[in-house]
This record gives sequence, C-alpha cells and structure tokens, in this order.
Amino acid sequence: MHIEPPTTRLASFRDFAKHYLMIVLSILTALGLEAWIEHTQHAHAAATASMQIEAEIRSNLADVDLDAQRDAAQLQKLDAIRDTVIQDLKSHAADDVVRQHIIALTRRDFDLHLRFPTLRHEAWDVAVANQSASWIERARMQRYSAAYANERDSVDMMREDTAILMNGTGMVDAIADLATDEVQPRQFLHVISQMRSMLDQTTQNLRDLEKQLGAALPPASPDKTGTATHA
Repeated sequence: MHIEPPTTRLASFRDFAKHYLMIVLSILTALGLEAWIEHTQHAHAAATASMQIEAEIRSNLADVDLDAQRDAAQLQKLDAIRDTVIQDLKSHAADDVVRQHIIALTRRDFDLHLRFPTLRHEAWDVAVANQSASWIERARMQRYSAAYANERDSVDMMREDTAILMNGTGMVDAIADLATDEVQPRQFLHVISQMRSMLDQTTQNLRDLEKQLGAALPPASPDKTGTATHA
C-alpha cells in the first residue's frame, strides 16, 4: 500500500484531522477490498471443490447401486441352487440323483461373481490437500467427511467378511469337482452356503453404503426426476 505524504503544510489541527481521516479510510478500504477478494477466492474454491466432490460421490453411488443389483441377482441364482440341494437331501435322495441335479443347475457359468466397486476419492484428497475443504460450509463438510469415512469402512468390512465367511480353496475345489462331474452333494452344500452368505453380506453392505452416500448429497430439485440419493 502506498500513501502519499501531504504536499502542503498542515497549518491547523483540522487540516491534520482531515488528512489523518483520509489515510485511515484509505487503509480500511484497501483492507476491506483485500478481504473481499480473499473471501471471493475462498468461496469460489469451496464451490469448485463441492461440485467435484459431489460428482465423485454420485459416481461412486451409481457404481455401488449397479454392483448391489448384480450381487443380488447372483444371490438369487445361488439361493435357487442351494434350496434344490437342501430339498434333495431332506428327501433322502440318492447321492447320484442329487449330483445330477447339481451338475444340471451349475452347468452354465457357476461362480461367486462377487462385485464391489472401486470407490474413488481423488476429489476429496485434492480438496483436503489444497485446503479448499476448510472453506466449505461446516454442515456440508461433515456430510462429505462421513461419506468418505463410510467408504473406507465398507472396504475394510468387505475384507473382514471375506476372511470370515469364505473358504476360497473350498470354492475352487467345488468348481473343479463340477468340471469332472464328481461333486459331493453335502460338501457342495457347505460351499454354496458360504458363497451365498458372502453375497448376501456384501449386498447388505452395499445397500447401507448407498444410503450413506446419498445422505451426503443435497436433495434433488423439485423440477428434476429421481430420488434424493441419486440427485
């Protein structure tokens, strides 16, 4: 800031006061303008960060919904196979009969087909790194933070569930037995029960995550179709 010194002699206190007041007003105006420019820059950065974060959350939300639908569809297929095997075993059908039923039901594309999306977080990381996240409205920021925390928790939960519920070697062995038509009915029931439990838990986790991600987004505008979670 540059302040011009008086070009004339200050002959009275009134002249001094006028000059002093001009200096103070100049300083306050400059500070106010600087503060306004800084606020405008921060508001623009916050708006840009919010737009990018919400776009990323919407993309993750769409991926979560799609994989949840696919997992649910695969779960229905496994349930149908498992229910048939259970019914055969309850009716004390011969192992050869049960085996033929299993082979017929699993002849086409029998596998776990577990789906869980790769959840992106680049927009959030950038907003935190360049500090634009600190200029976002507090309530909105809390929703964003919760959404990304829930994403991380869901991935961790998925890993834990896989370790607890799934016997990967057993599934691979069962698929190999199917290829040679030598599957053992009760052993197969154990494996497919593990598979459908894994799919069921994953589907529930995805649906829970879907709700949590939707809660981080603003409500849909009245003139737009769709639900708030897909705004």
